[in-house]
Amino acid sequence: MRSSLLFPRIKHTRTIRAAHTPAVSLRERMTGVCVPPSDSLVEYAAYVGGKKIDALGIPDALEIVRAHNAASDGGNAFVWVGLHEPDAPEVEWLAEVFALHPLAVEDAVKAHQRPKVERYGDSVFVVLKTVAYIDHDVLTATSEIIGTGELMVFVGPDFVVTVRHGRHCPLSEVRQRLEDKPKLLNRGPTGVLHAIADHVVDRYLSVADRMQAELEDVEAMVFADVSARDIGRIYNLKREMIEMKRSVMPLQSPMSTLAQRRMIPSEMREYFRDVVDHLARVCEQVESSNELCNSILQAALARSNALANEDMRKISSWVAIMAVPTMIAGIYGMNFEHMPELDSVFGYPLVIGVMVVACTLLYRGFRRNGWM
Repeated sequence: MRSSLLFPRIKHTRTIRAAHTPAVSLRERMTGVCVPPSDSLVEYAAYVGGKKIDALGIPDALEIVRAHNAASDGGNAFVWVGLHEPDAPEVEWLAEVFALHPLAVEDAVKAHQRPKVERYGDSVFVVLKTVAYIDHDVLTATSEIIGTGELMVFVGPDFVVTVRHGRHCPLSEVRQRLEDKPKLLNRGPTGVLHAIADHVVDRYLSVADRMQAELEDVEAMVFADVSARDIGRIYNLKREMIEMKRSVMPLQSPMSTLAQRRMIPSEMREYFRDVVDHLARVCEQVESSNELCNSILQAALARSNALANEDMRKISSWVAIMAVPTMIAGIYGMNFEHMPELDSVFGYPLVIGVMVVACTLLYRGFRRNGWM
């Protein structure tokens, strides 16, 4: 459910003229709350019995869910709110509605956090790094290959709040998949957390496979007969692999801990352990790709040095060949009166013949030794 009626007016914000005030619901008019539009809201909905329920607003959705859970004695109804790069007042209002911890709210607003899982009372705060492979028509030494972002997830007994930073890894696909399968939605907030974590880790695997293919192409280029010697592109891949490693590796320990927490229902723990197994596979692939990138970079440098040495040998060989006629011509150009073959009829062709023979012998010798 998309809505421009999300957050109540923050007291310190400027007054909006009545002509531009959006229409408000009956519930909001009764409570005297004015609600301005919010561009950061992606979607929100209440889910009861595995089905999406329309609500007037987020507080109303939470009221419906809690009433249903109280009547059904521990039902799995919940509210799911999705935000994209929200401002501080918006997250602070949600913190009041869902009783979120101030430290977690601060992390969600500022972003740039390490992957982690923290528990605050009966809710859990999860930070995931998102990655995406960026396609380019032509890769250069400065092309951004891996785009990164962050995904913060607040999970409580009856709510899920997702805060996404960056344009990568949207959750619309996850939401649609869960809504198409009421059985998955009926697992409650922990089921949504599992679906999000599984989606993020699957993205890791996809990006890791693409990077592996890219590294294999670069490796073939390095060991080709005619090497492009593009060290800049290889170094760029190395830098992107480090960025990938920073996003994936720190998540392994928090996800392993999350699968063992008591707040995760016993029937959901095996699903989280499956995500941990997939994450371990990704970490191993990223580590091996990073080592392969190191080897390719070292091989490229060695290959470049070898080619430079080969060029120097060729240049030195030609210099040595040209030194013979230069030396002979220099000697006979010193204008001494008494020099051999100066008065001979065959003196000139003899000197030229000596130059040609000497240069030919040097050329054959260098070719035999692989210098030319």
